[in-house]
Amino acid sequence: TYPLQKKYHSPEFLRTLPHLRTRLPYNSLLLRLRSQTIASLTTFFAKHDFVQTHPPIITSSDCEGAGEVFAVVSDVPQTESPNNADGQQPRPRASNHFFRSPKYLTVSSQLHLEALAQSVGKVWTLSPTFRAEKSDTPRHLSEFHMLEAEMCFIEHVDQIMNLVEAMLRYVTTELQASRIGKELLTATEPDEARQTDSVMTPLNLSRRWEGMANGTWPRITYAAAIKKLQDAVSCNKAVFEFEPSFATGLQAEHEKFLAQDVGRGAPVFVTDYPRSQKPFYMAPSSQDDSNNNAAPTVACFDLLVPEICELVGGSMREHRLLHLLDSMRLHGLTKAGTVDETNTDGATSSEVVAGAEDPSGESSLQWYIDLRRYGSVPHGGFGLGFDRLLSYLAGVSNIRDIVTFPRWYGRCDC
Repeated sequence: TYPLQKKYHSPEFLRTLPHLRTRLPYNSLLLRLRSQTIASLTTFFAKHDFVQTHPPIITSSDCEGAGEVFAVVSDVPQTESPNNADGQQPRPRASNHFFRSPKYLTVSSQLHLEALAQSVGKVWTLSPTFRAEKSDTPRHLSEFHMLEAEMCFIEHVDQIMNLVEAMLRYVTTELQASRIGKELLTATEPDEARQTDSVMTPLNLSRRWEGMANGTWPRITYAAAIKKLQDAVSCNKAVFEFEPSFATGLQAEHEKFLAQDVGRGAPVFVTDYPRSQKPFYMAPSSQDDSNNNAAPTVACFDLLVPEICELVGGSMREHRLLHLLDSMRLHGLTKAGTVDETNTDGATSSEVVAGAEDPSGESSLQWYIDLRRYGSVPHGGFGLGFDRLLSYLAGVSNIRDIVTFPRWYGRCDC
């Protein structure tokens, strides 16, 4: 019996039939929304002289440093060489590393995009990304798409935020004027919503789009955000499970409050996070931006939207060799006294990258250091959770329903 009968099917049931659910009108509409959004983004980046690139999926390092990566191994016995010079049969390797050293499915294309941006100035990509994170929430997947971009010759993180804002306004404006946008509004009407399990109304969805397209996007520092959260608690305006503090970072409940209270229906940028909470490659905030906090901050931002929380993250990248090595040391990625790292101006630092080494002795991040040693310029970029963006634009509360074949912890159907 055909499993999709002319009756209501819950999202949970439809997730067990990912190969069939796109035959339903609403799910096919989400598939067309994805296609239109990609087309809009491609047009936007072309207008701004970005070069589309295809960075690798298999990488030698964990860009974010969180360790939540999928390792790439082969279940076929590996041999030392297909053709031995002495004519003997190749001997099996002791390791099952197909590439001789540990490799992983990418968690971000940023590091490779930085290399490509040094060649053409501005690059972008929309590619699969993987996280071996055992999260079972409506906002997380193990395989998802990231839109990432890098720009050279920029001096301030505001320039990156301006680009992100212009990009999302453009995509939303295109959606508002499109046939797919009108169909999405129709799909959230009461009679139709009962068939899609949607709690979004046409009015709320159109207001969401209006906030994206024409609303004011506030910008607030991390320190000011923590102060606002603490004031909300002291004034009994909010109750949080996790107490907000400068040292512990923002939890999802804090981000939701900020998106609603500060953004008021529009996205809100939170800038200048503590250095200890962010990856090694981020450049420090300027003195004017840091607000003289006791803890040093970095020139970065997260873009928060209602319900979805973090949608985009970006930063200025540390382009100075010695400062990058210092940051890597602080994050436990280097060890001192092993080798001299020499810049083109003769400056040296006796450090080598720690971590996985291949048989030749090269580090998995040595190539990234070379980008600075052989000449670099001020640059920065961002990463956007593409599937989260689609969820937000469509008013879909669970990201598993916006992805055609979703993979999350314990589930990989089809």
